[in-house]
Amino acid sequence: MSQRTERVDELLRQEIGAILAREVADPRIGFATITSVETTQDLRHAKVWVSVIGQPAERQAAIAALRHAMPYVRHELGGRLRIRRIPDLHVELDDTAERGTRIQKLLSDLETGTVPDADVPAGESLPTPVPRVPRADDLAEEPPSAVPAPVPAGRHRRRPGPRTGTRKPSSRSRPQR
Repeated sequence: MSQRTERVDELLRQEIGAILAREVADPRIGFATITSVETTQDLRHAKVWVSVIGQPAERQAAIAALRHAMPYVRHELGGRLRIRRIPDLHVELDDTAERGTRIQKLLSDLETGTVPDADVPAGESLPTPVPRVPRADDLAEEPPSAVPAPVPAGRHRRRPGPRTGTRKPSSRSRPQR
């Protein structure tokens, strides 16, 4: 893959994501994320890889809605991008998050000593967060955060010094004519 194709792929991914987020109002799309775009060398076709959170039926409905919206997205890309040819967009379901979740579950089952179940029904594509079990090597106290605490809304820092109602003339001001 050439550098030009990689740049076009990334540009298409960003623009398609922006169009879907701001301009396509189909409720079937739900939580869809454009993860990758792969174009052919001649820029005639592009696979748009989409990750969708939800049950399998919801994912299939989202993919169908995205396929239905792609002609509109292609039209919008034509007005936004300065490339000679806008490729035909083909939507594909990206299930890497689901596969990663499955691998994570298998590893956690092996770590706890349970036998992994081979016939696990397909569920949501992302794991449900579980509380972390404390371990012996954990610190007694959390280290201080490098991020400063947020300032509550409505409270602003005042500049030091007296405030008067008059304004001092600036040395950069224009001379009067």
